[in-house]
Amino acid sequence: MTAPWLRDPMVPRPSRVRQARRETPDSVTLRLAVRSGFRFAPGQFDMLWLPGAGEVAISVAGDGGARTVEHTVRAVGEVTRGIASLRAGDVLGLRGPFGSGWPLAAVRGLDLLLVAGGVGLAPLRPVVLELLRRPGAARRAALLYGARTPDEILYRRELPAWERRGLWVRTTVDRRQPGWSGRVGLVTGLFQDLRLHPDGTAAFLCGPEAMMRFGVRDLLRLGLPAERIWVSLERSMKCGVGRCGHCQCGALFACRDGPVLRWDRVAPLLEVKET
Repeated sequence: MTAPWLRDPMVPRPSRVRQARRETPDSVTLRLAVRSGFRFAPGQFDMLWLPGAGEVAISVAGDGGARTVEHTVRAVGEVTRGIASLRAGDVLGLRGPFGSGWPLAAVRGLDLLLVAGGVGLAPLRPVVLELLRRPGAARRAALLYGARTPDEILYRRELPAWERRGLWVRTTVDRRQPGWSGRVGLVTGLFQDLRLHPDGTAAFLCGPEAMMRFGVRDLLRLGLPAERIWVSLERSMKCGVGRCGHCQCGALFACRDGPVLRWDRVAPLLEVKET
């Protein structure tokens, strides 16, 4: 008999937590066991189901190796608080991967600018790892990352290693804390550090919608064309396959047509703020 999760994309597959790694006081990266042949594209997401609590869309944060996949979860609601409290050996349900990924093939030979806010760095982490594995995937790459406070910076152990391996990294925080000597201010303020060549640059942005709107606005002013800017639109995804309609934005479904969408396709939709 065929297992139900192989017949129906709405049925979660049991997945065991292999490792739970604390990233920030309210965020954890879970390494989950997956079936043989599980493949994802950077930017796609899975639906994680915690029995008794509910289900939530979480972007894939990386390949954990040895038939595992990683998700970084910030505890902001009942479901994510429950998932973030899991430990090695616990089991949850997993459906996916779903949605569109970052168009790495389209940026080959270009400079690539990654702009992330808060937990929005998680969906871009697989892009970084792919760039480090395949140096020719982009001509040059830079990461601009903003968090609310220094304590909320994701992957603090990895950021210096990424920079040592050739990724140009700049970070900023909204609020200074004791011991922080880095930048303070919005992530868009880091654009002034760039030596941007608009004719040969592409940009991927992920984070709060306000950050993406203002970030794209500034990139357009700097001359970057809309058709070389992509954003990750993650609005109220409930089913993952475009059936329930919760994430519908005009004619698009964030889960099915996105979450990664080119700016000139999604710009009119982001004029309507999420409620």
